[in-house]
Amino acid sequence: MQNIRNIAIIAHVDHGKTTLVDKMMLAGNLLKEQDNDNLTLDNNDLERERGITILSKNVSIQYKGTKINIIDTPGHSDFGGEVERVLNMADGCILLVDAFEGPMPQTRFVLQKALQIGLKPIVVVNKVDKPNCRPDEVHEMVFDLMFSLDATEEQLDFPVIFGSAKNNWMSTDWRKPTNDLTPLLDAILEHIPAPEKLEGTPQMLITSLDYSPYTGRIAIGRVHRGTLTENANITLVNRNGEQSKMKIKELHTFEGLGRKKTDAVSSGDICAIVGLDKFEIGDTVCDFENPEALPPIAIDEPTMSMLFTINDSPFFGKEGKFVTSRHIQERLEKELDKNLALRVKKAPEEDAWTVFGRGVLHLSVLIETMRREGYELQVGQPQVIYKEIDGVRCEPIEELTINVPTDYSSKMIDMITRRKGEMLSMEAQGDRVNIEFNVPSRGIIGLRTNVLTASAGEAIMAHRFKEYQPYKGDIERRTNGSMVAMESGTAFAYAIDKLQDRGRFFINPQEEVYAGQVVGEHIHENDLVINVTKSKKLTNMRASGSDDKARIVPPIIFSLEEALEYIKEDEYLEVTPKSMRMRKIILDELERKRANKQ
Repeated sequence: MQNIRNIAIIAHVDHGKTTLVDKMMLAGNLLKEQDNDNLTLDNNDLERERGITILSKNVSIQYKGTKINIIDTPGHSDFGGEVERVLNMADGCILLVDAFEGPMPQTRFVLQKALQIGLKPIVVVNKVDKPNCRPDEVHEMVFDLMFSLDATEEQLDFPVIFGSAKNNWMSTDWRKPTNDLTPLLDAILEHIPAPEKLEGTPQMLITSLDYSPYTGRIAIGRVHRGTLTENANITLVNRNGEQSKMKIKELHTFEGLGRKKTDAVSSGDICAIVGLDKFEIGDTVCDFENPEALPPIAIDEPTMSMLFTINDSPFFGKEGKFVTSRHIQERLEKELDKNLALRVKKAPEEDAWTVFGRGVLHLSVLIETMRREGYELQVGQPQVIYKEIDGVRCEPIEELTINVPTDYSSKMIDMITRRKGEMLSMEAQGDRVNIEFNVPSRGIIGLRTNVLTASAGEAIMAHRFKEYQPYKGDIERRTNGSMVAMESGTAFAYAIDKLQDRGRFFINPQEEVYAGQVVGEHIHENDLVINVTKSKKLTNMRASGSDDKARIVPPIIFSLEEALEYIKEDEYLEVTPKSMRMRKIILDELERKRANKQ
């Protein structure tokens, strides 16, 4: 039996978690120096571009004869479904904090879950090479945070390691840099308990999934008790207590970045099982004769929904490979296999589905992934999911933290109280201020863009779902109307130039538009139908003043999240591999007027 340590890494977005894991793999001789610049764990394009971890991943390293299983967790609360399951596999955790920013709200979310399960923390204060960092203050902030999360005496007695993952050193004293990660790895062996070896009939809780086109779904989890062997017959118990008999075809353990086939895995190690059909996360793999199930994991409920439908605009099928409703339905079903917090329901409209998720980010990552795979689809405005609790209509409330320069704080408070937010606390940190609010999820839709504009791009904003509370009343949404194209054709600079005083445009000259497409934002509240395809009539008369050149303000370009937060109830966002266009659900102007009258 080998020595094992199972450890999860917890950190706020962008505090250097994935970099640290890379350096630990370097210490375990898994990577050569030259591979060192790429983040090995965030291996999907979206994760790299946004610099966030979306899916949790497992790697293992060998150090002084001990196998350390490292589990990377997402820091973003929209992927909270990922976090809870992952922590079930660990015996301890590394809490990574930035030596300047200190613990952030999203760290708090994962840390709370970890302390409740009873994991032993090691605190790593990272980025101590940054100018104006404050490692000792941050150390105290972490202690206060753990205390406020009801940590036990033993958990509060945590070891602290300082260092810089990027420069590949860790030390017990931040004033004395070392030249490698040894102090951290030694602390893991010393402070993180080895998993208990439990004898008896085998039990394993499935906490994560993988998918291979050759073998289908692969169950990943930590063996809780006993030993699992290859080709063994087992009983699978699902969360409702129903049992089904199956056989393990292959067993794999994690070795470095990949997996290694093995004959048997005993309690405490993390493994992957090939050959089970029809299982869900939270099911237990048990003994064939005497099945005993483990308690299933609770998964967070979705709080947002969106309508997905096939692309039926005049430009459909020009850019995407997969455009029919069958393609989209199959793709959504495939996503349900591994994306836990997602739900899909057939909508009453034809060829449409309602997709439920944890937040706008959670859903937009799915849309962006589909778009890159060659799908064309249309999505409606994100809607919050309401619940009836004891006969009262309730809505999801989020805990929102905004960190801005002191000069902008009053603007932020004004903006959020208008969206029915309540201010909880406000503390100064040097020339910046940290403000905490409780705000309805509805109020967060479309907030980020406004906050960044109002604070000249200085604000750092983070939020996480807290609980359901009674409905807070109406919130005023975007007040400006849309400018809608009157007819299909090519947009001309001449026409755009003449219409610029009516509002701001989203399109460039020479772009193709269709009737009913939203091409700009009107300065007034009502929608305005305009003709952007009008070209200049040529005559042979010369006159001073008629030959002015068109001066065009550059258009506003939206990212996917901004566009989702911008559209109104009667609009769709059309998403294709090459472009995103906003449009009215009813394209024809006369029909729109009739519908509005009704």
